[in-house]
Amino acid sequence: MTAATDTRDRPDPLDEDLGWMLGIVFRGYVRAAEHALTDFPGGPRGYQVLTAAINAPARNQGAIAEELGIDRTVLTYLIDDLERPGFVARRADPADRRSRLVDVTDAGRAAWEERRRALRTVESHLLGALAPAESATLRALLQRVACSAQAVDPLRDLCEAVEQVRPDPATPPPSRSGAAREPGRRASVARARRRGTD
Repeated sequence: MTAATDTRDRPDPLDEDLGWMLGIVFRGYVRAAEHALTDFPGGPRGYQVLTAAINAPARNQGAIAEELGIDRTVLTYLIDDLERPGFVARRADPADRRSRLVDVTDAGRAAWEERRRALRTVESHLLGALAPAESATLRALLQRVACSAQAVDPLRDLCEAVEQVRPDPATPPPSRSGAAREPGRRASVARARRRGTD
């Protein structure tokens, strides 16, 4: 057997790479979702905020930000975008006057239902290679993985996440004390966090 034949017979490593698979599916979904939500306040992220806020009882902005993994400042702007057309309304939290609850209005629920139907069409197209039962199984499995990943939340500390995947075992882990971390590293982590929430 020649080297060329041997190479052809071996499976492509990318076909088994989870990151590659997730990336392809994610990019396909994002492109289609952005088209379906092109004129929605805040785009796909605005829709996600409305989805998170639509469940009763009303929650404060901090709880929504934590659930979605969005910086609170960014979330404030997204809620502003949703408030302008009357999709949501802020009100003081009776339990804590410093906190603001986010209520979804009737107009917001109608807009959410309309876009939800459009996104279901996007999802059906994206999962078109699967039978209905397979699609339902994939959704259930992804939901389990997503909920587990959100509970663990390895990106809560980016330095720790980097150390966990660092290929060089000779590199000592960073000190957990704030004083031992160099300022440059703290600044780079802060920038990374901001990029992740933009």
